[in-house]
Amino acid sequence: MDKDTETQIKELQMLEQTLQNILMQKQAFQLELSETENALEELSKNNNEVFKISGNIMIKSSKENILKDLNQKRDLMALRLKSLDTQEKSFSATAENIRKKVLAVMKK
Repeated sequence: MDKDTETQIKELQMLEQTLQNILMQKQAFQLELSETENALEELSKNNNEVFKISGNIMIKSSKENILKDLNQKRDLMALRLKSLDTQEKSFSATAENIRKKVLAVMKK
């Protein structure tokens, strides 16, 4: 195997590791987005006093402020997920191209 092929294999391994990290981040953001959407749903049903947790304490807050914060958090999570999707597609395409080149060289 020549040096160029070895370099491509190492690059492919790094890309696959990066893809794995992206997928883990995506999963974490999807979970956080789901929790935020559940909180928004529960808050919309609630007409009582509303509290939020800040550090180790619970603070009374207005429903409007909490709704605003949760909506901003939801929008941020959605944006991050969109960015991660774009990165995932880009890295996957690059990895697939390198994989095809390496397999073509190895078949010779």
